Amino acid sequence: MLQQILHDMYIDPELLAELSDVQKHILFYKMREEQLRRWREREAWDTLAQAEGLRPANVACSHPGGKNAASNKHIQWLLGADGEVWVWVMGEGPGDKPYEEISEELIAERARLQAQREAEELWKQKEAEITQKFRDALANEKARILAERWKVEMEDRKAAKVLEERIHEEFKRKEEEERRRGEEQIRLQEEQRAKELYWTLKQAQLHCQASEKEEREWEEQLRRSKAADEERSRRAQRARDEYRRHSLRAIQKGTVAGLSTMFQELGQNHEQEARLCHQLPCTSQSTPLTGADRTWERPLRPLSREVIVRWFKEEQLPRRAGFERNTKSIAPWFHGIISRENAEDLLENMTEGAFLVRVSEKIWGYTLSYRLQRGFKHFLVDASGDFYSFLGVDPNRHATLTDLIDFHKEEIITVSGGELLQEPCGQRDSPPDYHLLFE
Repeated sequence: MLQQILHDMYIDPELLAELSDVQKHILFYKMREEQLRRWREREAWDTLAQAEGLRPANVACSHPGGKNAASNKHIQWLLGADGEVWVWVMGEGPGDKPYEEISEELIAERARLQAQREAEELWKQKEAEITQKFRDALANEKARILAERWKVEMEDRKAAKVLEERIHEEFKRKEEEERRRGEEQIRLQEEQRAKELYWTLKQAQLHCQASEKEEREWEEQLRRSKAADEERSRRAQRARDEYRRHSLRAIQKGTVAGLSTMFQELGQNHEQEARLCHQLPCTSQSTPLTGADRTWERPLRPLSREVIVRWFKEEQLPRRAGFERNTKSIAPWFHGIISRENAEDLLENMTEGAFLVRVSEKIWGYTLSYRLQRGFKHFLVDASGDFYSFLGVDPNRHATLTDLIDFHKEEIITVSGGELLQEPCGQRDSPPDYHLLFE
């Protein structure tokens, strides 16, 4: 599945929505590597072809996707009434505000918003102090009155109650006055802070205008670009380290056979393609999927529920997908072709760690829906080959779907999430939602 995405350099938006943030970062990094590899390959082919005189310098070779890299794109400048290239300068066009006025408005708005946020925080603190102050004072006064009221005769109890209510009203009035004074104080501080921030930002702007603005902007963009590349490299390194950790643990447990990641295969395929492109013209060929006992040609992705049912019956049932280990019973966590919303509805009232596995409508495989303390997670399980593995998250390969589920009952799925499969979510309706798959 990952090789198909990198080959087409396209991922379906619905499939992208199913991926977690970690999966999206890894997929973006791999697509970036694939773009750079194709670009270097094309440049090397152009240089070789020009050196041998095979074609002119302005003709580019076709890349592995079969599309000609030389495009017919042209730039045509918009001309004005005088026949010259039309240019618009912000602040100098008809009806435009002067740049200084726009800058003044932006600085004033930024200062006002920041002062408003700071004033809101100060008011929250002030309000809490006022509430606590008068709450404690009222409690102390009530305690004092309660201690004295038992000393008076029965006829004085009514007078004591009136006194207590009068004191309560007095404290309430004083509290409101204190609140009004506090609000006025915060408002004055907000206005003062807005003025201070305005002049601070204004001085910073004037200082920046005096410097080499264009050069600094370029350096800042370059720095951010380098920082982004370094961050993606670090994330990829962490993913590779996580893969090695899982691989070693899986080998020790003896539950996973033939551990090698999709990323390693991808690198080997890239090396093979690179060697091939130095010997043959860069063309793209596609071969249909074949199998020992397959009687139909599988499409690139599921097209309808009928095609998914046929795929499950002809490819997955012989592999005992959805069954408990060494039994003829269907696993309690297995579900049919149900939507993401239906899966979340089934897991809604269950505790963290509850899970189910449903047949996916996006890929040839399944989706593991997992219940968090607040919310849900959905992991795609690739079953397009001869193994089962999480797409882009866990590189471990498993011989059966049950092996994958049992493995992650003891080993977490991701380091950041710490997901462990605990309680399976069974069926609620009759007949069960997977009955079409086993008819």
